[in-house]
Amino acid sequence: MAKIDRHRVVAECAVMEINTFWHVIEAAQAGAAATGEPFDEVLVKQLADRPRQEILEYAERFDELHDSLYRWDVWAAAYLIGGGCSDDSFMDFRTGVIALGCQWYERVADAPDSLAAHPDVVQAASVRDHSEVLFYEDMNYAAGGAFERITGNADAFYEAWRSFRGADSASDKAVDMGEDFDFDDDREMSRRLPRLAALFLGTSP
Repeated sequence: MAKIDRHRVVAECAVMEINTFWHVIEAAQAGAAATGEPFDEVLVKQLADRPRQEILEYAERFDELHDSLYRWDVWAAAYLIGGGCSDDSFMDFRTGVIALGCQWYERVADAPDSLAAHPDVVQAASVRDHSEVLFYEDMNYAAGGAFERITGNADAFYEAWRSFRGADSASDKAVDMGEDFDFDDDREMSRRLPRLAALFLGTSP
């Protein structure tokens, strides 16, 4: 019998889990487009139709993807698009990037300046108050909303999450955010994010 490569199997399972996560997001996008309901509400309904274990796994994948965008260059993109960006707003911005789906998420993770090509961002650049584009606070609570929908208990998700994650639920591991730089330095922003700076600062790309 051929020896099974355990590390390869684990890696493939992880990929399948991420693919399943993106399928959930894309199904909610399709549902929102078909019904006209807000994306986060459709997402909650669809998650509530899944086993509780799968909702917890969704939340785990969400956190991993969310944390991976915790970088200075992504924050700078949020700062330009939002006309400023606090810590809390940056949480909502990263959630908004996830809501765009797998392809856009990967583009942003690779190069945040690629958001200059997204139609919502292009449109927002011409609007005086563009602080809401890609900032999606309500999606942060989708897993909790699904648990509440199933159980009627607003705290049910957090109780299940503590049991699901155990001691790993809080991590003290240092985060590498990349190189810090001054978001209020237009020349530096233009150098690092030329296309977004052209849209929102009027600089040459």
